[in-house]
Amino acid sequence: MEEKLLDEIPSLDLADFRSGDPERKARFVQQLGEAYQNIGFIALKNHGLTDDQTQKLYADVKAFFSLPDDVKQQYEKPELAGQRGYVSKGKEHAKGRNTGDLKEFYHVGQEVDDANDPIGAEYPDNIWPAELDSFQNTALTTYKTLEAAGKDILRAIALYLKLPENYFDDKVRNGNSILRPIHYYPIENPDAVPSDAVRAAEHGDINLITLLMGASADGLQVKRRDDKWIPITALPDQIVVNVGDMLQRLTNGVLKSTIHRVVNPPREKMNSSRYSIPFFMHPRSEMSLAALESCVTPENPKKEADITAGEFLNERLIELGLKKK
Repeated sequence: MEEKLLDEIPSLDLADFRSGDPERKARFVQQLGEAYQNIGFIALKNHGLTDDQTQKLYADVKAFFSLPDDVKQQYEKPELAGQRGYVSKGKEHAKGRNTGDLKEFYHVGQEVDDANDPIGAEYPDNIWPAELDSFQNTALTTYKTLEAAGKDILRAIALYLKLPENYFDDKVRNGNSILRPIHYYPIENPDAVPSDAVRAAEHGDINLITLLMGASADGLQVKRRDDKWIPITALPDQIVVNVGDMLQRLTNGVLKSTIHRVVNPPREKMNSSRYSIPFFMHPRSEMSLAALESCVTPENPKKEADITAGEFLNERLIELGLKKK
């Protein structure tokens, strides 16, 4: 593949993959694979989310984050390492940093629908705010829609890697995926926060892939191989889908989990809110992240030790400050 530096992330149409037309499907697979080998990000339309779904969830999310801090904190359970419910302001920091990000967020996790699947015992119950009757329905509807889109992206990735199309299906069934509504809260007095505090410091995502619903303001940037930061923008009908560290590890670095960040707005705009809702697609905890044999070559020797997805997630939660050793 020709290495080129992109000034914007490629735009793809999931309808091509879902069309039943072999030519359109093959073109989608090739374009996706090339984008993920190069910059690790795409903008995606026809992902299944409707405007109505999106607007309803954003309305609920904004209503929750506008509640008083002491009300929101009733839904914070530190013993769950931030895996369900509310995580308050400044609690999470990027790997390798101690300064907390200027954000608060809420975690909605997997609802296992198969009583015979033992994975259900691993997951805590979701926590739903009593103040918002519709939040559970809007969040779970979005969760399932993005999960379905994510499964198709992983099928396309499998084909690009010359694996069976259904390679990931059993590995992500009832996977440990998380829907995370985020509020980058207003800063009334910029001088009162640490000088190095940002909305989200540069980081790679932990999971297989991330599907990000359009953020409500600018600020998301991705780091190219030449260390230049470029803005990530998506049209209103698109979501952003990027490679996470688990997929990079599985493919021995063939697919790129690219460093990205959310920068602070200009000082005069720091007193405004920004909202975004990523869906972090995780596999089941027992999935091996050992490098695929096809991705280990004399030119690309194996980079990382074998580890399971559950072990890797546990390591990262400690590094992010959400879990104690």
